[in-house]
Parts: sequence; structure tokens; C-alpha cells
Amino acid sequence: MKRVFAPKHWCLGKLDGVWSTHSSSGPHKLRESIPLSVLLRNRLKYALSGQEALKMCRVRGGNFKIDNRTRRDPKYPLGLMDVLHIPKTNENFRILYDIKGRFQPVAVDAAEAGFKLCRVVQKKLGKNKIPYIVTHDGRTIRYPHPDIKKNDSVKLNLATGEIDGVIKFENGAMVFIKGGNNIGRTGTLMSVEHHPGSYEIVHIKDSNGHSFATRLSNVFVIGEGKKSQITLPKFGGVRLSLIEERHRRIKHYEVEEAEEDDE
Repeated sequence: MKRVFAPKHWCLGKLDGVWSTHSSSGPHKLRESIPLSVLLRNRLKYALSGQEALKMCRVRGGNFKIDNRTRRDPKYPLGLMDVLHIPKTNENFRILYDIKGRFQPVAVDAAEAGFKLCRVVQKKLGKNKIPYIVTHDGRTIRYPHPDIKKNDSVKLNLATGEIDGVIKFENGAMVFIKGGNNIGRTGTLMSVEHHPGSYEIVHIKDSNGHSFATRLSNVFVIGEGKKSQITLPKFGGVRLSLIEERHRRIKHYEVEEAEEDDE
């Protein structure tokens, strides 16, 4: 695709060329994912050009594992909650959004890289009355636990493919916003407004006490109470006002200047 039409959260410079990488077909939509080569070049800075990223991905045997599976396609789409493992450097990254809505590879340890959270988008009864659920990353899991409902999050073991636990969608749960104007924010689920025939609205309060609302489809449950099951990006998903951001920057510069003076 042309670079000017690529999703803005890929953060591609419009003067760096005409063309951009188009994601392959995969478990995530084009505008809700980032290609592996773009992630390596623009986010992790492991490649200086698209050709370098291409050669890194195409190595026989594979340099990268996504959700515990070796992937050699440089256009493979990584989406929310996907886990990238680099065996040669023994690094693990979970793909999340920051408070500006940009894709952020968050470094995690080996224990946390062994699972991912999957949002349940469907729960149905299939052929021969076999129950199954469908998750946000396109997985179909048969014979789920009866307690698992739509909008819940399941803790998926990437080594075995089995469900290790479930996080219920209920008042008091910790949630992550994956779309809309509040993308990247986290908070506590307060209440849900039901509007038959229209969008259901969820009310959330963040750790600073600020309340906001978004559509139910944008809400991803990540923990119970105030404890998150995953490592969050910088600033913990708390969005500050322009004045608060300015004060934080000024304080940061003052600390840096003080450290330089000490040296």
C-alpha cells in the first residue's frame, strides 16, 4: 500500500518513501495490527531498512516466534496481546497500545511470555452440540468451561493451547481500552449501560479518579480489582491532561539537569 494511506499508529514518515508494507492475512485486521517488518524497523530498531528486516525474517529456521510459533513472513500481522519471542537475544515482548494509541512492544519476562489474554467475542453451540468460543485473535476453543461468557478474558497457555484461567467481565474488574478516543487507557469497570438496538456504553474510572465512557466492544478485561495480569506500558495506561504532561516534562528535565550537574 502507499505510505500515506498506512495506519497512523504505525508512525511511518511520509517523506521516507512512497510504499509501505501491507500486512498478510492473519488473525488481526489491517488497522488493528502491525507487520513484523515494521515492528522490527520502526519500533524495536533492530533493522535500518525494510530489506534488513526482510532478511532477518526469512532466515532458515526462523529468528522470531509469535505466540510460541515460528513465523518467517515479514508481513505477518501482530495485534493486541500477541507475544513476540526472539530466541537469539532471549527477549520477549507483548504488543499493547500506549496512551496515544500507538503500538508499543512491552518487554516481559519468560514466565509472563508463556501466556496471553484473549477476549471472548463469541460463545456458541456448534455441530453435534459441541460448545465453543471464539477469541479476538481468531482462535476457536472447543469445550470451554461453562463459567466462560462473552466479553470475559481467558488466560491461554501458549505452550499447550489450553485455558489456564478466566477473568470475568464484571464491576470492579481492571480493563484496558483497545479502541476509540480513550485507546490505551486502563481503569476499573464501574457500570454498563444497555441500549437495545444501539451501542452498549461502559463507564470506567482510572487510578487518578477520572471517569470516562466507551463502547463495550472497546473494553478488554486484564485483571481483577486493581491488579493487572500483564505488564502495562509506560505510565500504566493513565492519560494526563496537557497541563499535567507539561509539569511532568519540566520535572523530568530538572532531574536530568541535576544529574548532569552532579557528574
